[in-house]
Amino acid sequence: MTLQFDRYFTSKKSKPLDEVQYTRTTAKISDHEGHVLFEMRDVEVPVNWSQLAVDILVSKYFRKAGVPKTEHEISIKQVIRRMTRTLGSEAKRLKYLSAASAQAFEDELNYLLIHQMGAFNSPVWFNLGLFQEYGIRGTNGNFVWSPKKRKVTPTQDAYSHPQCAACFIQGVEDDLMSIFELAKNEARLFKYGSGTGTNFSKIRGRQEKLAGGGNSSGLMSFLDVLDRGAGATKSGGITRRAAKMVCLDLDHPEIEDFITWKSREEKKVAALVKAGYSSDFEGDAYRTVSGQNSNNSVRVTDEFMSAVERDGFWVTRARTTGAVLQTYRARELWHKIAEAAWACADPGVQFDSAIQRWHTCKKTGPIRASNPCSEFMFLDDSACNLASLNLVKFLKGNGEFDQEGYLRACRTFLIAQEILVSLSSYPTEKIAQNSHDYRPLGLGYANLGAFLMRKGIPYDSESGRAWASTLTAILCGHAYGVSAEMASVLGPFQGFKKNRSSMLQVIAMHQQAAHEIIAPAVPAELVQAARDEWDHALKIGKKQGYRNAQVTVMAPTGTIGLLMDCDTTGVEPEFALVKFKKLAGGGLVKIVNQSVELALHSLGYSDVQISEILKTVLSTFTLEGAPHLRTEDLAVFDCAHPNGPNGKRWIAPLGHLKMLAVIQPWVSGSISKTVNLPHLTSVREIQTLYEQAWKLGLKAIAIYRDGSKLSQPLSTQPQGDSEASASAEAPFCESCG
Repeated sequence: MTLQFDRYFTSKKSKPLDEVQYTRTTAKISDHEGHVLFEMRDVEVPVNWSQLAVDILVSKYFRKAGVPKTEHEISIKQVIRRMTRTLGSEAKRLKYLSAASAQAFEDELNYLLIHQMGAFNSPVWFNLGLFQEYGIRGTNGNFVWSPKKRKVTPTQDAYSHPQCAACFIQGVEDDLMSIFELAKNEARLFKYGSGTGTNFSKIRGRQEKLAGGGNSSGLMSFLDVLDRGAGATKSGGITRRAAKMVCLDLDHPEIEDFITWKSREEKKVAALVKAGYSSDFEGDAYRTVSGQNSNNSVRVTDEFMSAVERDGFWVTRARTTGAVLQTYRARELWHKIAEAAWACADPGVQFDSAIQRWHTCKKTGPIRASNPCSEFMFLDDSACNLASLNLVKFLKGNGEFDQEGYLRACRTFLIAQEILVSLSSYPTEKIAQNSHDYRPLGLGYANLGAFLMRKGIPYDSESGRAWASTLTAILCGHAYGVSAEMASVLGPFQGFKKNRSSMLQVIAMHQQAAHEIIAPAVPAELVQAARDEWDHALKIGKKQGYRNAQVTVMAPTGTIGLLMDCDTTGVEPEFALVKFKKLAGGGLVKIVNQSVELALHSLGYSDVQISEILKTVLSTFTLEGAPHLRTEDLAVFDCAHPNGPNGKRWIAPLGHLKMLAVIQPWVSGSISKTVNLPHLTSVREIQTLYEQAWKLGLKAIAIYRDGSKLSQPLSTQPQGDSEASASAEAPFCESCG
């Protein structure tokens, strides 16, 4: 018995990769001073892909060595075929699909990828199919589950079982060898383009004694060592930096030092910049200080937040004895968190109690950490491969949403991701075992901000949130339904029996939330589809179990968002109405984001009116004051920051939180999103935002106050050859896609 898989985008006679018009062009990456960092000529790419998407594809994902005949990949068809052929072959070998269905699956996946309707996370593009298509083996193998031996075994090379997961969570013990074993395993992950996160709360503080009688050097000293190791590693063997998350519980004895770590280092950077050193993130000033190679988060419980509300006390405890070491006023510690975030954007906050409430595998153990971008939250020593659907690609020409296409794309990618779990290798035996036993997946979407704008709907509106909640509920409900269907053929994940009660309880919580959706702005059939998907997912799951402990996350989609020509990343709103587009022959041209014109059409403006409005935007960078534009339509074009030097409008911080709150009930993991704040935001306002996030039931929140770092990743002005509005990704999130 195998899964049923039907075609939707293709026919039996289709050859999706051959039905696209191609061109030969040059891909080039330059720094902000115009120095060429990478160049490859005469590459074959779709004619309708932007130059930026081409540059991302070729510079990051084309294999540069070991390809038969050509030495390096020269066509996008080579890249996609090595991935889809491998997945199609594995679908047959692992008995997911029949031979005929496997060919249909391969064709559908080809169609989705070449038309930028969806994309896998970066490690899949880096590593998948290099052995199967080209015979490239590589060195330094990982670990993989062997069905024949029924245990985890070491691989003999790097690519016959490639590392395809982007997100990893690793545990660490209060032991010197465990800490340095973690350093080795982090390096292995970074080498193949993945990111990792760890909760370090088990490590004793500097206030505690060692077994030999001396004082511990403390947690912070080891965090500094691991930070340096990450800074020295080029993730995926290319130019981008390693990605890691450091989490710490609020009762750790060094929690105050951890909270203020980055803000203290930022003061040193300011002094070095004042002395004449460059403020560029890769310059001497930032390279000289510590703590710059990780995202930091504190783990906050409902107990602590209640202490904040009643102005109570909070204690830290020794890791070795449990004895109370320090006593704080909870509000003072809470203020320090907000103050540090105001100064340098770190630490973020992860709400532990909410995370545990939605945890599907409570019997196995708690969720203690996340990946670098906070969207994957699961057991220690676990991994997740990601994929994202490009929402705007499911908008028909008449503005209607292609519900069936959305469901089919969800099914195709989820099956592919599940196959990757078995095919992939992992850096440690524990992660390989847990990946086999729990099989968490991370399907999500990108381009939400552009989707809403194109429909003429403000991001910060009840209608915008209604659409987002409905689309998210459909995605996650259908994904769990497909997971249950896979369980009926292949069996549920190994840990399901132990966790059956908690998992079904969580699925029922998702289902209840779906039945509470109130979305008058959304077609009734879509809202009903969301409810039907969850009814089905719970019904079949009770009978068959689930193949995957988790199925969805909302990743930042930084790099793959650019690859799919998304105007907006992940669940972010538009960053700016004007972007600076790189030309194939060099140089930049200022253009209005394509979503603006499409939105104006949706709102009923004439071609002449639209032309005059766009001219105003090009000259002023804002729609405020544009001719013909109705005042009530201005909100449709609100962005994360004011547009242009004279722009006044922007999405208020609470608008970001409300969007996160309405989609969180249908996300297995969490949501990677930055709440953008204006420069004049106060510490108290940040503290209030964190409190509102807790009350709204979010699992995590990160903020960025404009200008709080001397080198910041986002800009509304042209910088070198980047696209300003397309650079709205977190600085350490590329491994997450």
